[in-house]
Amino acid sequence: MQSLTEAWQAFIQQFDASLQKVYADHGEPQERLFEAMSYSLNAGGKRLRPFLVYQFCKACGGDAEKAFHAALAVEMVHTYSLIHDDLPAMDNDDYRRGKPTNHKVYGEAMAILAGDGLLTDAFSTLTRAPLPPDRIASCVECLAGNAGPWGMVGGQVLDILSEERELTEQEVRAVQTRKTGCLIKAACCLGVICGGGSAEQRSAAEAYADHLGLAFQIRDDVLDVIGDAEKLGKAVGVDAQKNTFVRLYGIDACQERIESETQAACAALHCFKNAELLRDLAQYLAKRDH
Repeated sequence: MQSLTEAWQAFIQQFDASLQKVYADHGEPQERLFEAMSYSLNAGGKRLRPFLVYQFCKACGGDAEKAFHAALAVEMVHTYSLIHDDLPAMDNDDYRRGKPTNHKVYGEAMAILAGDGLLTDAFSTLTRAPLPPDRIASCVECLAGNAGPWGMVGGQVLDILSEERELTEQEVRAVQTRKTGCLIKAACCLGVICGGGSAEQRSAAEAYADHLGLAFQIRDDVLDVIGDAEKLGKAVGVDAQKNTFVRLYGIDACQERIESETQAACAALHCFKNAELLRDLAQYLAKRDH
């Protein structure tokens, strides 16, 4: 059996090679738009969300190759969110994954449109998946629900509205479970849908995602304080005045919380016959340095 590192690296190589072809040779006059979309889509990264789609599809006994369109769609939505997050009106970041952010290269107007293009094309991509129509419909509903105003976008709004005051633990969790956690949940559930999993398996995937997403965000908050900017590919210390878990608990308590949430994520996988890589993934992410 492949180790997590071997499986993940092999997936990244294959997936990134496929991404290179998504907007190649489009033959359309709006070339600058496709160039801007491709710039961020092909900027590298962990490819965590598409990897989760594949792994949950496999854990349900499904054909992972049929999950490609769902994996691509969730990465498109994730990439659009990063482009918009980096804009001056949002987080105003100059670098993402060690490269200039989209608006620094293409300008603010084109960056906004590149994000818009990726978001809308994600759902067109889902409709082309080689899956039964009912599964495609479920995928569209899942991704839209988790990415929209009840999910990620709602979390981003709560984050903006919280900038002027200090939040309680419940309020910080409300922000982060939506802003970060919902797209991770979408990825896990998309994998189950593509793999023809049961209702029990989808509930288990949601529980795994909830705990994994929370641990992931707390680790992000910790890395903003103790991380290496070169490894992270972006500036550190930028969240010092924001409502983060580190600001609520302190570093040591955050480390304990990461471990407890990671253990809960692993425990949620009991109904999957082959979920060892998903357990290894949760443990790896709890200790990551980038």
